[in-house]
Amino acid sequence: MTTRCSTTTTPARFLLLGDSHAACVGRAAQAAELPFSGGPIGSGRDFLGPFFDTDGDDVTFRQTEAQRLYREFLDTLDATGLAGLRIPLVSALGLSVHTVATRQNWDLYRDRHGTVPADFLRSGLFADLVRATVRGALSFYDHAIGLGVRVLALLPPQRVPGMSDPDVFFAAQRIVVDELTSRGVELVDLRTRVTDRTGLQRPAFCQPDDTIHGNLAFGRLVLSELLDRGL
Repeated sequence: MTTRCSTTTTPARFLLLGDSHAACVGRAAQAAELPFSGGPIGSGRDFLGPFFDTDGDDVTFRQTEAQRLYREFLDTLDATGLAGLRIPLVSALGLSVHTVATRQNWDLYRDRHGTVPADFLRSGLFADLVRATVRGALSFYDHAIGLGVRVLALLPPQRVPGMSDPDVFFAAQRIVVDELTSRGVELVDLRTRVTDRTGLQRPAFCQPDDTIHGNLAFGRLVLSELLDRGL
């Protein structure tokens, strides 16, 4: 989904960039009549490996549609580039951990029971592989923080589709979280509020007939958290 969520004539409170996981946040903001600019600009796997080039105090997205939407969002804010952003950046870019956890990516490391061993998931090699997989996203956050932008990253819904390995999902997410917080990114983490004992998202916060997305109730919780942080 790459359709713009919202831009308004009232001064925006934040710029929202992400994949489809950003959509429920945009819908919640629209329903609450909270002004913002932005929305999804591509699919989750588009924002893991290198997906942008630095351009002075700005970025240029390599995908034409993502770049077009990004520039359109900035225009509504009268911002010439990322460094000129006067409001926080709320981002879901590179946070689609279920893509990192795609089962076939980890078949090489499975034991005779078909399981990725816990020791491997705690290893430096696993951490290096995850960091390499999401290197584009980490570079983006490095650049944004370096420009002085306040960045809040949205931890995705805790949903693991059949194509993904749950053990890898949770282990990879821990590494991504550590990498983001070490860079000064503020993490919007609702896991204790939306998950059950297994660590997976409760149905009340899941989009029906969908294996990965959060619903409007989840978006409202994210929005409430953003407001609590002064956005």
